[in-house]
Amino acid sequence: MEQLLERLSAPGETRRDGATLDLDAAADLTLLDAYSRAVIGAAERVSPSVVNLEVRHGPRDQPEPRRGAATPPAGSGSGFVFTPDGFLLTNSHVVHSATRIAVTLPDGRRYEGVLVGDDPDTDLAVVRIAAPQLVAVQLGDSQRIRVGQLVIAIGNPYGFQCTVTAGVVSALGRSLRSQSGRLIENVIQTDAALNPGNSGGPLVNARGEVVGVNTAMIRPAQGLCFATAINTAKFVAAKLIRDGRVRRSVIGVAGQDVPLPRRLARAQQLAAESAVLVAGVTEGSPAERAGLRQGDLIVGYAGQPIGGIDDLHRLLTEEQVGLRSRVTILRRGERLELDVVPEESRPSDSRGSQD
Repeated sequence: MEQLLERLSAPGETRRDGATLDLDAAADLTLLDAYSRAVIGAAERVSPSVVNLEVRHGPRDQPEPRRGAATPPAGSGSGFVFTPDGFLLTNSHVVHSATRIAVTLPDGRRYEGVLVGDDPDTDLAVVRIAAPQLVAVQLGDSQRIRVGQLVIAIGNPYGFQCTVTAGVVSALGRSLRSQSGRLIENVIQTDAALNPGNSGGPLVNARGEVVGVNTAMIRPAQGLCFATAINTAKFVAAKLIRDGRVRRSVIGVAGQDVPLPRRLARAQQLAAESAVLVAGVTEGSPAERAGLRQGDLIVGYAGQPIGGIDDLHRLLTEEQVGLRSRVTILRRGERLELDVVPEESRPSDSRGSQD
């Protein structure tokens, strides 16, 4: 047995037939095979839920244009089924102001989509179709993903249905400005290739769980692509299904999730070892009037612990408009309590784009 172990631990040993046993190469092949199996498995689980969206802008009763005739502005994108009864998630910029939405399933079935609601501030929208035998995705937890983790993007770039690309999570906690002008917080950056038409498709982990909604890419660059975190999408989708829109109160800060040193969290007796870093304060906003500054760490709001942007968004509801609340911050290690009076966010009016 010891002799056998010694032989196996010696890469490049020559056998009697002259062949070379390269264990390093065999190990590399094993890793590559595992990577391929992860991508294949995730794609097979999620692809049946990915749809293609074709939208038109203009009078709803306008007849289909003749071949060769001028057509009204149109666009296309991706989406995915997240409930068996026909609710789809996609991007707001794909369907905003659309008068017609055509939804094509992977099996070729085609249905008219109804816009349930869209939220330009997070670039998310919910569309519904009346179709039987739909396969819904499994939603994951975007707070559990890590930088360097394998992710797979599935969508319909340039109309090529169910295109699969793979990459890694490049960064977390990014901020991305939506077409409404509001910063989308806690965005996932990935190098999984996205192209026009991928917008609204799912970003999934190796287990086939959706962890993000593909949103944007920086066209001149390579490998700079972004997805809205699925935890944000869950919250927004629930509001859109219930009310058709998301009404919010705002305090006027741009922020991102940051970890806190464990020693600091214990010293301040915080419930979470993370906080919201204030990256910017809007001029004339409730936050500026309350005394919030760039670099402050928000750790509490209205008596509730704040561990991240999602926590703050959940608390800044329409009921908070005009209600004086206490915001707890850390400034240079010192704990401060400030009073802030949120305002109602103004409705956005961004036009749909053609991706």
